[in-house]
Amino acid sequence: MGLSHLDMAIVAGYGVTLIGLAWLLSREKKGHDKDAKDYFLASKALPWWAVGASLIASNISAEQIIGMSGSGYVVGLAIASYEWMAAATLLIVGKYFLPVFLKRGIYTMPQFLEQRFDTRVKTLMSIFWLMLYTFVNLTAILWLGATAINGLSGFDITYAIIGLAAFAVVYSIYGGLKAVALTDIVQVVLLVAGGALITWIALDRVAGGGGPVEGFQVLLDQAPQKFDMILSPDNPEFKNLPGIAVLVGGMWMMNLSYWGFNQYIIQRALAAKSVDEAQKGVLFAAFLKMLMPLIIVIPGIAAYVLAQDPASGVSVDRPDQAYSSLMGLTPEGIRGLIFAGLLAAIVSSLGSMMNSISTIFTMDIYRPLMHRNASEKRLVTVGRIAGLFAIVIAVVVAQPLLGNFPQAFQFIQEFTGFFTPGICAIFILGVFWKGATANGALLAAIATFALSWAGKIYLPEMPFMDRVLYVFLACCGIMLLAGLLERKPQAKAIALGDISFRTGLGYNAGAAVVLAMLAAVYTVFW
Repeated sequence: MGLSHLDMAIVAGYGVTLIGLAWLLSREKKGHDKDAKDYFLASKALPWWAVGASLIASNISAEQIIGMSGSGYVVGLAIASYEWMAAATLLIVGKYFLPVFLKRGIYTMPQFLEQRFDTRVKTLMSIFWLMLYTFVNLTAILWLGATAINGLSGFDITYAIIGLAAFAVVYSIYGGLKAVALTDIVQVVLLVAGGALITWIALDRVAGGGGPVEGFQVLLDQAPQKFDMILSPDNPEFKNLPGIAVLVGGMWMMNLSYWGFNQYIIQRALAAKSVDEAQKGVLFAAFLKMLMPLIIVIPGIAAYVLAQDPASGVSVDRPDQAYSSLMGLTPEGIRGLIFAGLLAAIVSSLGSMMNSISTIFTMDIYRPLMHRNASEKRLVTVGRIAGLFAIVIAVVVAQPLLGNFPQAFQFIQEFTGFFTPGICAIFILGVFWKGATANGALLAAIATFALSWAGKIYLPEMPFMDRVLYVFLACCGIMLLAGLLERKPQAKAIALGDISFRTGLGYNAGAAVVLAMLAAVYTVFW
């Protein structure tokens, strides 16, 4: 197994093309210096296709391709709930939250919290997001991406981490969000094409050359337990995906926090030309989300079946090696294309994450607390330095932090779940309840970690997703109690009467199709 000269040429061609395209698209007109709006929000001019493609390219990275394939190997199709329920969540975000955020004209989610509550809430959440993005998300993307490169080519993991980081810096650090978002359509095409190829090849191998349809039937016959969407309590993975509670409980909190209140994701929609363009982009992303399990989770299940047969050529020592082991089955040339698709997913997410870190640090920490009168040029420079500093930290801590986790995807979800409940409570009540106060939001932000940690220690058998729901309800109760005790008008409350939540016929029809697809999936694989 390894990359041939043809494979290397394809990968090199992809890298050169991407860097050249990113620099070309991010150039400013002669006489115009890149300002904060250009760098952090792509001049607020992104069309719907760029918004949708960038949402998916930023989301689908090594933690999904490698991590979720690994979870597919262990858990099966049930792990796809993260993807399919995200499609429904995107529809909610597009209809009920984007109009509010875009009306406020914000750069960052902490900025919204300051507008709605106060500086204390904004600063606390800014620090949290900076820590999460740097020490969890960036490190996970680097580690899992390097693991895949090592599994395919034998390239040393440490050098792979450094190489991925350097590639992402060259690709994104100059142009900012515009460079990332406008090239993400290329990234998504490569991602989907590469993923579809490996799914086809894996299913064909499972069927002994009989094609992907027959291969899928073989998976159903040989591993029927891997196709239960709703896990029973006796399933060893019930603790991670607690049965029906996935549909009606904490999964909603996980997805709303990620897709609705997460700077790393929502920044693309904040950069849209208009609310209508942002909503079209979100709908486009929802359709792409329905496709993702076919090219991420199914390969993991195929690897599980193939690994049972020593003659298949597939050997998996740990779940997160499932995807890279399948890449070893691909022929010369095709392997280079799939490898380029994997790199596309990794560097797009790295670039997006770096830009979100630089945006929050510059607009919510540096400018208000250190240099309120900083020039536009200085803000852009500080943003670039912040992004570079974050990726250097991630390179240093990636292997020590994640090297001992067999399922990195589940580690990321559980760690994030410590903070998700409070984030959801703060944003949902902050938007839709005028009585929500800054003190209540601050208490919820503190309580979400304290209660989650207490639940982890004293109720270790409770599925973490159930814990997320209960802590969310507790944080809502804390905010409601604080608001009722203070009993004073909130001058910063959202005036919902000034915001239109109506969506067009196209959005409504598309949403109906997505929901019908979801109903069909859960009906067939219940």
